Amino acid sequence: MKKLLLSLLALPFLFSCSAIDRDANADALAKPARMSRMLLKTDPFLLTTFVRITDRSQPVTIYIEGDGLAWASRTEVSRDPTPKDAQGLALAALDPAANVVYLARPCQYTDRSKNPSCAPAYWTGKRFAPEVITAMGRAVDQVAAQVPGQKINLVGYSGGGAVAVLVASRRQDVASIRTVAGNLDHAEVNRLAGVSQLTGSLNAIDVAAQVAKIPQIHYSGVNDRIVPPSISQRFTQATGSACVRSVSVPGADHENGWINRWRELLNTRPTCG
Repeated sequence: MKKLLLSLLALPFLFSCSAIDRDANADALAKPARMSRMLLKTDPFLLTTFVRITDRSQPVTIYIEGDGLAWASRTEVSRDPTPKDAQGLALAALDPAANVVYLARPCQYTDRSKNPSCAPAYWTGKRFAPEVITAMGRAVDQVAAQVPGQKINLVGYSGGGAVAVLVASRRQDVASIRTVAGNLDHAEVNRLAGVSQLTGSLNAIDVAAQVAKIPQIHYSGVNDRIVPPSISQRFTQATGSACVRSVSVPGADHENGWINRWRELLNTRPTCG
């Protein structure tokens, strides 16, 4: 019987961050990038988003946050999955594109009293549940409506990478996908770690064939011990497509080494061939 009952992705967050005002940190990241906080109703969740739409004749790039603070300690589930450092938002704030939107994951940055469907299962075993992906897809629908007729570029950090792929598999308007330290096969990630599987969650690698024609780049940190480069490589192989690349970034791990080079990485556009 497994002694560890939590996902490996919780390990970076096994400490209290009570001294950190996570909402204030998000606002501080978004303000210099002229991104405004908004709420999107996407049954059954109310999602927090930060938005900068300045040219409706251009595509929109949507950033999807990671899993956040899933666990408060090694044995205690967090009461609030809001990330302490919002890596996905930090990346979005660096993107110079005209239209950039950040989507928090369900139950992040939102008042539980306004989000009665929120339950710990949605930031633990059911973090990629069908209803979660449906809700995130509805949020993307609302963003797409702000730039009618334009394509969508998806960027996902960590577990947000899985969400990006799963959402893309249900759409026809996605021009590209980028992931950063993306958990593109949570079953393999947890198998490698010897921890319990995510019961009730969809797995991105299972839809690899459905997204194979979408240009993609999946970035992994060479030093990432949480989601090692083998995961993005495994996903890329599963697509069997020249449109999909996995790139290992020296000096980066799961959380570190991305912010200072993101604008440079953005200069490489996903292409087919």
